[in-house]
Amino acid sequence: MISFHIHNVEDVGLRLDRFVVSQMPDHSRSRIQNWIKSGNILVNGLNRKTGYSLELNDEIKVNPPEIVELNSDPIPEQMDLDILFEDEEIVIINKPTGLVIHPGIGNRTGTLVNGLIHHFNSLSDLNGQTRPGIVHRLDADTSGLMVIAKTNRAHANLADQFQNRKIKKKYTALTWGLWTENSGEIDQPIARKKKDPTSYMVSKDGKPSLTKFEVEKKYRHLSKVSFFPKTGRTHQIRVHASYSGFPIFGDVKYGGSVSKTRGFLPEFTNFYKRKMKKFNRHALHAKRLEFTHPGTKESIFFESPLPLDFLNLINAIESFYDK
Repeated sequence: MISFHIHNVEDVGLRLDRFVVSQMPDHSRSRIQNWIKSGNILVNGLNRKTGYSLELNDEIKVNPPEIVELNSDPIPEQMDLDILFEDEEIVIINKPTGLVIHPGIGNRTGTLVNGLIHHFNSLSDLNGQTRPGIVHRLDADTSGLMVIAKTNRAHANLADQFQNRKIKKKYTALTWGLWTENSGEIDQPIARKKKDPTSYMVSKDGKPSLTKFEVEKKYRHLSKVSFFPKTGRTHQIRVHASYSGFPIFGDVKYGGSVSKTRGFLPEFTNFYKRKMKKFNRHALHAKRLEFTHPGTKESIFFESPLPLDFLNLINAIESFYDK
């Protein structure tokens, strides 16, 4: 049994499913929603709907319906994968939001790995039996491009490129606030939080972390920003954006919740509340991936357009300001 208490004002008003996902990032949103519907997640001892708005002092208890043997082989599962490219060495996947990368405790099915082993006969095994083909990862709520290794040779080569910062990555994000500089870099070390092992922070004791950025467009309270991470720390862009004072829209864990509207005129606050509740994730998308093909040794790149929910969010914001 896992318990959470709503003592932070920033968590008040959040959807129940969104909050639990932010606290248990190894589980997909659809899985958390199923747990809520089946009574495995209770609020103050009562069944609540997935969209229940949290109140101050609420107590949330999570009783996962199953415990996974982490050393067991993943279960193949039919899944519609958005495959942009495939050859004998690699696969390029356009990952949707809400999809967890690999199985974990209480999360044996419904992950990208389950879909991969159903779809492909051969995947690399250098990362262990629970993570076949996985060279790098995206957070569950982050959409966009991933490269999958089909052979161990490709996996080793790609891992080396990641480690030596030879892979170029571009992310698109919507952040709170108007950046004072249109471009620059955030060079701050990142470490895991001691009191919350699922969260990270800028710390002098952390690992070197570098993110470059370019502001693409500014709105009244928000900015559309391209991020170029040069290192690959967990939650790096989210942590660096928050540290800089411009957290990502919808990023509950790192200060990007609706609490950022405090002090806004009511019409703006209500608008952002509606849009954040509908969007129901953080606004971050892995847009471009460029690397050297491990087999042909040629430089290749792939791009992924913003998903529909992200486009709809931006269009709604632009339409609102054009009134």
